[in-house]
Amino acid sequence: MAIALRFAARSDLGLGPKSRNEDSGYAGPHLLVLADGMGGHAAGDVASSMIVGELAPLDDEAIGADQAVTRLEQALRQANDRLSKAIRENDELTGMGSTTIALLRAGNKIAMAHIGDSRAFMLRGDTFTQITKDHSFVQQLVDEGRITGEEASRHPQRSVVTRVMTGQPDDEPDTSLREAKVGDRFLLCSDGLSDFVGADVIEEILKEAKTPAEAAERCIEVALKASTRDNVTVIVAEVVSSDTELTSTTPQVVGAAQNRLRARTRAIPTSPAAKAAALSREATGRTEEDDAVELAEEGTDRGRRGKAIRRGLGALVILAVVVAGGYAAYAWSQTQYFVAAEAGKVTIFRGVSRDLGPLSLHHVEMQSDVAVSELPTDVQGSIDAAIPAQNLADAVTKVSTLRQEADRCRALAESGTPCGNTPVVTPSPSGIPTPTPSQSASPAPTTATVHASSPTPAVAR
Repeated sequence: MAIALRFAARSDLGLGPKSRNEDSGYAGPHLLVLADGMGGHAAGDVASSMIVGELAPLDDEAIGADQAVTRLEQALRQANDRLSKAIRENDELTGMGSTTIALLRAGNKIAMAHIGDSRAFMLRGDTFTQITKDHSFVQQLVDEGRITGEEASRHPQRSVVTRVMTGQPDDEPDTSLREAKVGDRFLLCSDGLSDFVGADVIEEILKEAKTPAEAAERCIEVALKASTRDNVTVIVAEVVSSDTELTSTTPQVVGAAQNRLRARTRAIPTSPAAKAAALSREATGRTEEDDAVELAEEGTDRGRRGKAIRRGLGALVILAVVVAGGYAAYAWSQTQYFVAAEAGKVTIFRGVSRDLGPLSLHHVEMQSDVAVSELPTDVQGSIDAAIPAQNLADAVTKVSTLRQEADRCRALAESGTPCGNTPVVTPSPSGIPTPTPSQSASPAPTTATVHASSPTPAVAR
């Protein structure tokens, strides 16, 4: 039986401190895309819009089931290349990225690509399942058996993702291909929903809603009642027979992508190709024509101003440079990370460990469950002195390795053996003492090397 999709997309800013929506969503007859931008001031809304713009043309093409996964992978690779190019050309975009879930209908098959911690669910009959697996630090802990799924939902580091679209060549999504059956319902959502609303509630909404639009609107409503502090975006699609009369086949664009289209165009394009072209032009902002017009206007204004005005402006410029220089220095400090102690726990700080007079140049980014007192004495000294990290991912790696060292010490203590020190022979790249078995007061297994690196990077969203 030939099938079609009945779909709806909704998005809301949420109740948190964000001043703009960094989520982007696209729902069309053949394609569903949800992208949750990250980076805050580093233009997460730009990243999510660019990804949606790059994938949207797939909604216009007749793609066979044998090519669907490949086409999705190619489109995502092109989108990632665009992110990389935009970052190279504009320093203000450094650090931006986005999660992505894309479902492409090809005949009676659904191809899916997924990267990040946005989630997709499927309801088939009475069976409700999550069909994506989070690429996150907390999911790694669940996979390793260190915490339960219930504990993961409340974990303070649940926003740390290990794989997203950032323009790097190793940003590879998970892909799959499944058969679609009439009656199936798919729900894609950003963590503004899944972090604040339980899967059982989402399941109930998907089962009881009469239409995809009702389900999407109900999910947004429940997320807001749960005081979601993040942007929340939901896309719902229902598989129906191709003979079913559809309310509309016009694609829907929501969130950052929709806002950019409204801000930069007089009329919202309605075809997938037109939407894609507009998003491709507008996601990165200004054009050469815009710059040329602005320069011409500025030249005219300068010609009309007198010397007194120019002198006044010169003074303002000098003041602005001084202020900007101070702000730039502070902004740079906020791109640094280090690991130190806070309330007796190993803690990741953002900033630099020194203060500038009364001004603190650091704050707590996230606190772990590792007690400093459970670490070897000299490692405690390193914590007290602050351990520098290259970035947040490196800091998370250091905390994870310190947790392993604390576990080792607890195991030794339970057997009646003192943990002892971990003498420093040579400085390690991580800045944490490297154990030498012959000098340690107690034997330490080789897996306890504190500066071991993590196999995957982590990024806080």
